[in-house]
Amino acid sequence: MPDLDPATTALLTVECQNGVVGEESALPELAKAARDSGMLDRVAALADAARRAGVQVVHAVAERRPDGRGANANARLFRAAGKLPVRQLSGTRAVEIAPPIVVAEQDLVVRRLHGLSPMAGTDLDALLRNVGIRTLVVTGVSSNIAIPNTVFDAVNLGYRVVVPADAIAGVPVSCTDEVIRNSLVLVASVVTTDELLRQWAAAAR
Repeated sequence: MPDLDPATTALLTVECQNGVVGEESALPELAKAARDSGMLDRVAALADAARRAGVQVVHAVAERRPDGRGANANARLFRAAGKLPVRQLSGTRAVEIAPPIVVAEQDLVVRRLHGLSPMAGTDLDALLRNVGIRTLVVTGVSSNIAIPNTVFDAVNLGYRVVVPADAIAGVPVSCTDEVIRNSLVLVASVVTTDELLRQWAAAAR
């Protein structure tokens, strides 16, 4: 377990929003995996512990304009998203952070209209650097696409990345273990939620 300096560490939640992992998800299988695995509860616990320890919490939200302007159409995934019964439309409940995760006053919320990663084409990198962040703890969904993209982008930008293996989810459930074992472990420090909670509890004392 790496020693994380709270002053230079941020916790990032990726697409932990109602329209993705909530009860009215456009992707019910992914929402079920996030809920049944305990991932959502762990992310909520990590966010609370991070704040108490002085770690910056950031929420990354994927959304679309009602007219779709500016959104990608260059992959099957993007075209399918526009046809789902629940769309991640700006300003709707679908793009609000899903319970039990809480957005506190001091948290940052970064929204994107295109792409596969909150690190690409948003102001996330600049915001993190402006508050002195060098280490990024990545949580959320999905281990199929957004999580690996976020991790790789952050590493390419010079951040040290930490991934709590039990605070990310994907479908099928086995995909998460495969991605961690074959990809993420090569570029990030893979830990558990409990390890992070213990370290942040000690930092908060």
